[in-house]
Amino acid sequence: MNKQTVIAVVDDDENIRNLVEAYLHKENFRTIGLGSAEEAWELWTNDPPGMWVLDIMLPGMDGYELCRRIRDEAEVPIIMISAKDNEVDKILGLELGSDDYLVKPFSPRELVARIKRQLERWERLQQPLPAAAPLPFPPGIGLGGLLLLPEERRAFWHGSEVELTSKEFLMLKVFAGHPNRAFTREELLGQVWGDDYFGSDRAVDHLIKRIRKKIDGLPLESVWGHGYRMREGQEG
Repeated sequence: MNKQTVIAVVDDDENIRNLVEAYLHKENFRTIGLGSAEEAWELWTNDPPGMWVLDIMLPGMDGYELCRRIRDEAEVPIIMISAKDNEVDKILGLELGSDDYLVKPFSPRELVARIKRQLERWERLQQPLPAAAPLPFPPGIGLGGLLLLPEERRAFWHGSEVELTSKEFLMLKVFAGHPNRAFTREELLGQVWGDDYFGSDRAVDHLIKRIRKKIDGLPLESVWGHGYRMREGQEG
């Protein structure tokens, strides 16, 4: 685990922010403390950190919106913290792309442990193969107007290159490498997130939504009561 990863701690409560940073410093992590989502978004735009700890209730833009914006652009570990302990709030945080959710008041040691776990999981996701048993893929994968070059990690739609995050690319690789096959959400979680993922399977839906937004007309369809598949020879 790379402890040189910069962790941004976003909380308008300075005492909580300082406490979390102090515990992370004891573990030799580098941190940046921020009191608002607007400051955090400016940091993301200019010098993005490697991980985020986000409070939900922030002045101005809230943590949900900040999480959504970050996740729309990249895959980085995000842990949300909040005084809200309703199941709906937790599910919303996970659906927007957070990797974990911790309710206040929390143990700083538990937060540090969860941060370490997320960073270790993220490092595994950067490896060439996912944690689940890998599916076979050729060097280049073509399906209709979609072309994927796994070794270069590049994607093209009708000849135009598409910028994708690591998870978006891996998801398309799974579908395009096995056209017409219907995958369950659980299968997709295993292939894209890894076997140790413990969040909501709605993360799959959120990732699919982002892919569809980036690639208009992609023949990626929902399979009612099952999951998703990519049709061969069909484009929307």
